[in-house]
Amino acid sequence: MPQARPTRPKGRGSSLNPTGRFEARSLEAFDDGWGSLESASAEKARPRTTLIPESTRNILSENDSPDVPFSLSINPYKGCEHGCSYCFARPTHAYLGLSPGLDFETKIFTKPQAPQRLRECFAQPHYVAEVIAIGANTDPYQPAERELKITRQLLEVMLEHQHPCAIVTKSQGILRDLDLLAELARLGLVQVMVSITTLDAELARRMEPRASAPAARLKTVKALRKVGVPVGVLASPIIPALNDAELEKILTECANRGATQAGYILLRLAGELAGIFSHWLEEHYPERREHVLSLLRQAHGGRLYQGGFGRRMSGQGPWAKLLARRFDLSCARLGLNRSRQELRTDLFRRTGRQLDLF
Repeated sequence: MPQARPTRPKGRGSSLNPTGRFEARSLEAFDDGWGSLESASAEKARPRTTLIPESTRNILSENDSPDVPFSLSINPYKGCEHGCSYCFARPTHAYLGLSPGLDFETKIFTKPQAPQRLRECFAQPHYVAEVIAIGANTDPYQPAERELKITRQLLEVMLEHQHPCAIVTKSQGILRDLDLLAELARLGLVQVMVSITTLDAELARRMEPRASAPAARLKTVKALRKVGVPVGVLASPIIPALNDAELEKILTECANRGATQAGYILLRLAGELAGIFSHWLEEHYPERREHVLSLLRQAHGGRLYQGGFGRRMSGQGPWAKLLARRFDLSCARLGLNRSRQELRTDLFRRTGRQLDLF
């Protein structure tokens, strides 16, 4: 009996679901003669998203990397339904006994207790206010946020206690919270970076299937700036021979809409992500696959990913140096990163008071 052809799941970034690296066993589908492959293929064609509430004891994650400008972060969600094929957070799902592939996009862990835990943290006598990054690992404005509103509740706690926060997102869903963000910005307590990988709608649809379209993200930059929120653009990830030629245009379009800050990150293929993204390239851009991977190896010391502070996010070698030079010249031309607004910590109140926004 001929085997069923593998089906690419609609609206998902990965068609693979490899076993996590910590698992002792791996699973592989086979034809048992009773149509099992056809059934599995049909189920895989439209995998459903499952939201899994998680009990939260410690809400703040600490970071000691000099590569990122914060030491504390909150992640309202684990996993991300945006389905970005390149997401550096995919390998973290292996710690949950799940796959960094489709499981990462379809099994989303939520933290409904996060706002209350944050209040408890702020009430501790020894707590000292510093900027907290919201969604440093996975996007705080993925589809589940529309109903659960965990990120919005976190912002309400920030405002009650007048505590500074920074947000990175690629979703126009952040505009649902313009009221809170505008008030936080008035007090000097918030800044937002909008992640834009490409301005090519077709490339974005393939690479980031459930994230906001590029045009929507540009509108988001403009809308945030209009209400006074300090906003920047994160051109991330830069993928050689796929979107790197767009760097200057991305920066220009965002600067024209009010962005004042900018950053970029070179694609990182750590852990299982190397196989997942390589497979994605083979499915969508087979003619570019070897060239993309070759340039990545050149920028990561001969490997697809090389850790180490100071180089893991920007790479090394001639190609990486040229990319950095292009970024610096564009920022200078556009007036980006000329100054940086320091968020205020002196307004922090240990006991919150609900503010009237209207």
